[in-house]
Amino acid sequence: MIEIAICDDEKIIRDQITGLIEKQKADCHIENFATGEELLAAEDRFDVIFLDIQMEGMNGIETARAIRERNRQTVVIFITAVKEYVFEAFDVAAFHYLLKPVAEEKFAEVFESAVDEVQKRNAQETPPIFIKTKTRNLTLRQKEILYIESRAKKVGIHTTADVIEIYASMNKLERQLGSSFYRSHRGYLVNMEHIAEYSNDMIDMSNGERVYLAKEKYKEFVKVYMRYLRNGGTAGV
Repeated sequence: MIEIAICDDEKIIRDQITGLIEKQKADCHIENFATGEELLAAEDRFDVIFLDIQMEGMNGIETARAIRERNRQTVVIFITAVKEYVFEAFDVAAFHYLLKPVAEEKFAEVFESAVDEVQKRNAQETPPIFIKTKTRNLTLRQKEILYIESRAKKVGIHTTADVIEIYASMNKLERQLGSSFYRSHRGYLVNMEHIAEYSNDMIDMSNGERVYLAKEKYKEFVKVYMRYLRNGGTAGV
């Protein structure tokens, strides 16, 4: 079942989008929210979010940016009466952009594409990673790993729950984790799914922690990360 959120400060729009979804007869569960704050207060469980841009309080762009810090995989579709927001929508990796009044035919086309995208992303979800050392055997889901930090002969695996310290090689972990992780510095390996913000020498993670970005790697990092975002949060080539 696909979990869908509709966030718009106009009830008539929320009801319209709900009706259009129900006409598609998709296997889904729908929840409605009147503000970005209400949406963010809900559990992070939605596959598709229809999001108004012009709302009282937290606007749609700000809400989408906060959603992206939590989950790179959520399909965000903006609904707005103003075309000029399209470039800001691109900045937060929006899947599509629907103009009000929403035409039923166009909605059906976009909704079908969104469902296909959710199914594709679910099918591509990476399997758990098995880390074996002399003293410990660990099984972790890659999406639970925020970043890995070198600590002399040990590494600290920073996860969404805690920090796990083991004897392991950064080079070996980098090969094992693959292209969704980026070696931002000789001492750090970051999961691009959890990047919230970056500058020319620092990367802010979704939990508020910061890791180093080597200045000589900045240009390469931007290219790799932008490609990751363009591929919907998957490390395509």
